[in-house]
Amino acid sequence: MFRRLREKLEAALAAATPSEDPRAVVGRMREALIEMRAAVGPMREALAEAESQLGRVREEIATAERRRAMAAEIADGETVGVAEKYLGKLGGRRAVLEQKVHAQRAELALAEQDLAEMTAQFNDAVKQRGGGEASQSAEAAWQGLGSAGMDRPGLDPDDEVLRHRMDRAALEADAAAKLEELKRRMGKS
Repeated sequence: MFRRLREKLEAALAAATPSEDPRAVVGRMREALIEMRAAVGPMREALAEAESQLGRVREEIATAERRRAMAAEIADGETVGVAEKYLGKLGGRRAVLEQKVHAQRAELALAEQDLAEMTAQFNDAVKQRGGGEASQSAEAAWQGLGSAGMDRPGLDPDDEVLRHRMDRAALEADAAAKLEELKRRMGKS
């Protein structure tokens, strides 16, 4: 019986103890979000550059077609041949750039979708960080102890003093965390 009670007590304590500091998790999420935002910027710039290149190639194609037409009007076969050869090269370049732009747009869309999801997860984590995770863990621990045959303490004055001290410590820890966050935002930490 004592072994079973001890196992239940250890399980309850393990359940009441958070596996990882929520602030550390939120901090890692913030860093990942910053890295993702930093990665999306160059992707946008690369896409803009590829689109610009594609625009220039299309202009060159239009110019080469116009010159070929003018050479055909004056029956300059050699210039028409050179223009067609050049148009063939430009057409290949245009096809490659169109594929590149299409791939970069798709990649950027995926990255922006990931960024939006990460931002939402980060915002949820920030909201929950100060939430009732600890109280839920403590309640689960008391339920585990209750199923092992241990009753929850009543309103003993010593228990009330202890509960008051624990509540006070939790409030002070929360206030300290908020103060650190405010300092960090203001750049003083």
